[in-house]
Amino acid sequence: MKLWQGRFDAPEAADADAFNESLSFDKKLWRADITASVAHATMLGKCGILTQEEADAICAGLRSIYADIESGSLAIAGQEDIHSFVEGELVARIGQTGKKLHTARSRNDQVATDMRLYARDATDAAMEHLKAIVSVLLERAKETVRYVMPGFTHLRKAQPINCAQYFNAYSEMFLRDLDRFAALRRRMNVMPLGSAAMAGTSWKIDREVTRSLLAFDAVSQNAPDAVSDRDFVAEYLFCASLTMAHLSRLCEDTILYTSDEFGYWDIPDAYSTGSSIMPQKKNPDIPELVRGKTGRVYGHLMAVLTMLKGIPLAYDKDLQEDKEPFFDAQTTLENCLSIYTALLAKLTFNVNRMYDAAGEGYATATDVADYLAKRGVPFRDAHAVTGKIVRYCIEKQKPLTALTLEEFRAASPVFEEDVLQTVTTRASAEGRDSVGGSSVRAAREGIASLKRRLAKY
Repeated sequence: MKLWQGRFDAPEAADADAFNESLSFDKKLWRADITASVAHATMLGKCGILTQEEADAICAGLRSIYADIESGSLAIAGQEDIHSFVEGELVARIGQTGKKLHTARSRNDQVATDMRLYARDATDAAMEHLKAIVSVLLERAKETVRYVMPGFTHLRKAQPINCAQYFNAYSEMFLRDLDRFAALRRRMNVMPLGSAAMAGTSWKIDREVTRSLLAFDAVSQNAPDAVSDRDFVAEYLFCASLTMAHLSRLCEDTILYTSDEFGYWDIPDAYSTGSSIMPQKKNPDIPELVRGKTGRVYGHLMAVLTMLKGIPLAYDKDLQEDKEPFFDAQTTLENCLSIYTALLAKLTFNVNRMYDAAGEGYATATDVADYLAKRGVPFRDAHAVTGKIVRYCIEKQKPLTALTLEEFRAASPVFEEDVLQTVTTRASAEGRDSVGGSSVRAAREGIASLKRRLAKY
């Protein structure tokens, strides 16, 4: 019998029952549901709403259910949802006293509390995965701090950069993601339990007891809002979407930089796949899959935002649709971060190829313009002069490093002998010594700064 069946004369139609059920996916909430129920029963006992013996019996029964599910000896099945399953199992174990668990509680505030507890754990897990990938990025940055690689804009070679500066850029992105999840955790850690269906309860409960037992920072201040608030679900999905965007960019770089056309990095065989027909192929399937799964997480965010936009206050059954998107996005995010962290730790670098490529495409031309500007030539004029030098090099099929002083001076008498050193790849990267720049010193300071900020978490 359904928990709500008393008002109805006929049982629910089989197709309606199948359409309404949520146990097939909300069974993932079993830990949260039992944990919250133990706290609720404990509070009812402390407030004298249940006798201490009743509260103790309920808590003992719930803990035995928890242990049996965890051990695998109890299968979750046969009920409408996880809440019905836990309560039904409790009554089967301890008898009529189990039916008193739901005193001063509705499934509305029950599921809202369960989802917050579950989402809080998922947020903690996301933060751990983000800390792990930043830690690996920092290790790769430390290892490659003396390597030079091409920096790109518009996917065209722009300027030589420090390889550590490259990895630090992604550490900055993932640290922002970490900060967003931390802020989300603070906002979500408010307890709805005690709001009942949508108006509060007439029972003399003590919400501070359950708040403390469940490690919430505060209790909700408005019952209609508390039972229908799923902002934290949408926020989690937004944070996950941005994290996946950053991860997808890193995967795109990996796909490009490990291709024959670039050849900067190598993915180890253990994290690559081959072709069923072309024996020579070594495919970057893992970064491609992560890139592909990014859209999946975006879709879950849009689904939840669309679900939330039209529901009237307070609780509506539409809110059941928050769970499957959340659960799938959580699994996708954690799996993608985990596998790419492992791959990233094993990447190898073709140092000479990166260095040679960094000097191609007249990537040190900005250094020539800066050389003139530092000697009093207005930058716009220096830019024009340098553009003419590049055009001359293209016509003569010569790199900037092959020009003689006389050829430089033909463009401007301001040039002196030291310009020949200025246009080298190493000098270009080392010359940008500002905060966040491409010099070895700046890159090392970036690593130290990132480590300090990571340590806060």
